[in-house]
Formats: sequence, structure tokens, C-alpha cells
Amino acid sequence: MDGNEIVVRFIQTLTWEQLPPPVQEKARLALLDTLGAALAGTPARVSRISAECAPALWPGDEATILLSGGRASAAGAAFANGNTANAADIDDCGQYTNGHPGAQLFSATLAVSEWLGLGGREMLTALVIGYEVAHRAARIWHATHEVYQACASWGSVACGAATARLMGLSADQIYHTLGIAEYHAPNVPMMRDIDHPAMVKHGIGWGAMNGILSARLAACGYTGIPSLFGFEQYQEWVSDIGQNYIMVDGVIWKKHSCCAWTHAALYGAEKLVKENAIRLEDIARIRVEGYHDAVRLGVKLPQTTEEAQFNMAWPLAALLVDGEVGPAQVFETRLTDPLIRGLASRVEVVESEELNRLYHAALTGQPGGKFGSVVTIELHDGRQFNSGLVEGEIQFPQRYWDSAGLEEKFRRLARMALDDQRVERLVRLIRHFEDVPDVRELVRLVV
Repeated sequence: MDGNEIVVRFIQTLTWEQLPPPVQEKARLALLDTLGAALAGTPARVSRISAECAPALWPGDEATILLSGGRASAAGAAFANGNTANAADIDDCGQYTNGHPGAQLFSATLAVSEWLGLGGREMLTALVIGYEVAHRAARIWHATHEVYQACASWGSVACGAATARLMGLSADQIYHTLGIAEYHAPNVPMMRDIDHPAMVKHGIGWGAMNGILSARLAACGYTGIPSLFGFEQYQEWVSDIGQNYIMVDGVIWKKHSCCAWTHAALYGAEKLVKENAIRLEDIARIRVEGYHDAVRLGVKLPQTTEEAQFNMAWPLAALLVDGEVGPAQVFETRLTDPLIRGLASRVEVVESEELNRLYHAALTGQPGGKFGSVVTIELHDGRQFNSGLVEGEIQFPQRYWDSAGLEEKFRRLARMALDDQRVERLVRLIRHFEDVPDVRELVRLVV
């Protein structure tokens, strides 16, 4: 049995009941976390544009666009909701993906489940399938592409897998869904957007839409190539699907509304200021040593939310000024703040070969790998304070979150869009989402 047959069988036969309790709990928390990120992202310009364009570009009455209540085809709604779920860059990250699986999988599975009138159990099972396919598809994808590809590449395959399951496709149709989604996956050169941040970002909306369209094409008899899961040299990375659930330790949550590459530096600077009672007005400069990709975020003062999220200086300064980096700190309404701008202008970044080595080891799953930074704060009086090596939230497994913490994060984000009563109803609903007979019950609460 080759890799494609193994993955197809997993997609077709997995049941909610056979999942270990830690996997079931992770799926519920992943749904909660991404929903919170999506609600917090609704004020962003990319969300408003997507909500306006999706019904015109992909018309239909299959699925709902979050908060606005607009209607579109399932693919169109997934495109809009996917962009919204990633709009504030506070959605989850995944091991081996170098990116964000949840925003794509949430928007695709919600749209298709609503279209087909399915319940929470079916949607959660499809989410698990999507995550497990995402970890493996991304790992192979990055190994076979020289240019660092953003989320919509491997995400198209994961969303296709989840959609195929929800649609109840045959083994042959699932096989073709994976091949169609991979072949039609968009070219998303991640570092070009790091250099010139724009709404295209990780291509989240396109990954979700492509996955849905691929499954629907396969259902009509459209054929695809054998997917990357069949590569003999990567059989080992695929063969454990259904036995080893990577998502339990491999899906991690974000505290801050900015690129996860910045988080180590944020923690380092925050630690120095708190431990040494440093007054912000006494800071002459902040020096951040990091690995190449983190340093490439740069320190240019932002004019858009995308530039604020893909930036080293802005979130670091916002954290020290406000004590948090949430959507309120990175959306355009705050980007003229003189205190944050003044402090951000004193941040500099330097690349470290040692941190590059640790970063590469972490990306490839080698022991001892770290996503780290070293921060030095220099005061006007000449005193210097050094953080030493500090790690951010990109750790597998992650040590910072539990279910209570995730629920509090959800409340904080969801209250940006909904009243307290609806927020609490959503928390209770998702705690037992597998018992919800129709996902439209969730949709009604977020319109």
C-alpha cells in the first residue's frame, strides 16, 4: 500500500468515536481558537473586501459569511471566512507547516458542513482529518520546493481532504481530490509578502476555496495526478497517519496578533523591562538578534495592518507600551500612535548564524532546535540588559496553554464582535460540539 492509499483510507474510514480523547479535545479547542480569531478579524479591511466580493464572484446560497450574514457558494464563503480568520494573525500554527492550518480548515469545513446540513461530529472529524493531512502534506511540500511556499499550497490538499470526507466521496474520488488540489495549489512565495506585506499574506482564502472546488470537481468525475503522498522517499512521513496524531502536540496557539517569528523577541524585551523596572523613556535602543526569516520582517514603521503584523519593531514596541499585542494594536486605527512609533524607531535587528542553525533544526524536527531570539536593551545612561536566548510560542509541544486559557483567549477576541451572551453560548456550544445536530446552530450565533 503506497502513501496515497494510506491517506485515502484514513480520510474515508476515520470516525469520531475511534479518536483518542486528547485528539477530540484538541479538535474542539482548535475550532474555538480559530473562531475567535475570525471574529476578531472581521473589522479588518481584507475581511470587509472579501465579504463584499465573495457573493458577487462566487454567488450562491450554500453558506454564510461570518458576521455580515452574506451568502455565497460554499467555496466563496470559505474564501471570505478564511481571509477573516487570518486577518489579525492570531490563528494557530502547525508543526512542519511553517504556517497556519486552522484558518483554512475551519473556513472550509464550516462552509461545507453548513451547505450539506451536517452536525458538529462530522465537522470535527473532518477537522482532524484536515490537520493530520496538513502536517504531512506541508512537510513533503517544503521538502520538494526550493522557494518557501505559504499556507495555501499544502493547505489546498488538506482542505480538499476534509471536504472530500464531508461530501462522503468514494476512495477513487478522494484520490483524485488530493491530486487536483495539489496540482491547482496556488504559487504563494511567502518571503515576497514578508518583504512587501499585503492582503495576499498566506493565501488562506485560496487554499480553503481550492480544497472545496477540488473535491467538487472530483465528485463530477474530474481527474487529478497522483498526489505527493505517493513519493516513495516520504513514505515514512505518511505511513503513521491514523496512529500518530501530530495535531495533539503539533498545533499551537498564539498569544500575540503578529507573525510568530517575532514572539521570542517580544518575550525577551518584556522580560527585561519587567525584571529591571526599565522605564520606556529611558530606552535608547533595542537590539534584536534573530534567525534570517525573523530578521527579514524588518523595522520599517507600518502604514497597514499587514505591515504591522509582518514587522519586528512594531509589535515589540506595542507590547511594551500597551502590555499586549492584539488586533487593536495592529489594525490601522492605532498605527499613528506616537508612543509606539517612537519606541519602534529605536529597534534594530541583527542576524545570528547560531540562531539560524537552531531555527533550521527546529523546522526539520531535529533535537535541540529552537525558534529563538536574543534581546539587548540599552538605556540613555549607557547601561545594557541582555535577555540571553529566549524562545517564543513556536514549541512542539507548547507549554503555555490549556483549555481554560484558550476559552479566555476566545472571550477576549470574540467580544470584539459579539455581546457577552452570545460569546458564552458559543463557549458552551463548542465544549460539546460533537453533540450539535446541525452546524447552522453555530452559524446563527455569529451572524
